[in-house]
Amino acid sequence: MGSDRWALSRGGAARSVTARQAPVVLPGVPNGRAALPPFPLVKLTLLADDHVRYEPAPGPLTVEAPSAETQFSPFHMLGGSLASCTFSVLAAWAQNARIPIDDLVIDVTWTFAEKPHRVGEIALRFAWPSLPENRLKAAERAAALCTVHATLAHPPRLVTVAARDAGAGVVGTPAAAAVDATRVAPGAGDVAPQARRPDAGGAAA
Repeated sequence: MGSDRWALSRGGAARSVTARQAPVVLPGVPNGRAALPPFPLVKLTLLADDHVRYEPAPGPLTVEAPSAETQFSPFHMLGGSLASCTFSVLAAWAQNARIPIDDLVIDVTWTFAEKPHRVGEIALRFAWPSLPENRLKAAERAAALCTVHATLAHPPRLVTVAARDAGAGVVGTPAAAAVDATRVAPGAGDVAPQARRPDAGGAAA
């Protein structure tokens, strides 16, 4: 797997971390996996509080904003993860189809819902001038293979564990097994997790 250097830029400051690419699962590919091509240099732009854009750009992967006052919010991270995952899948698909991706631009926007306050709808749109018109629907189907897309379309079990040290209560450990996970059903607004104490005979904490 290759690795890329990410840089977070805001107000003239920069911070870098390392990101790694995972194989992309595609139908019709031996073993169902396609190795990613050398990943293009890209940037994530925070266009608004509810809008991010992911596109090729020179230099390391950067997160940019119109002004230094713009906050890189968890919702930007959520939209950026969907855009990044979709870009990776389309890059692998495009390599197999021999279509350049230098002009692929992905926009993700979202709106909120209430009771409880949450992201209620996410819209992803990609513009790709190099993509032949007769491949538009195929590209849409490929984009839907993104694992983040599937995760959002089929909500996972959500487990929250409180602990006094970082090594306790990690999901998948006996401590976490004492917690009843909350399954968030599509369209259901209420989240009501219940915790049980292992030493209380199953009584609610």
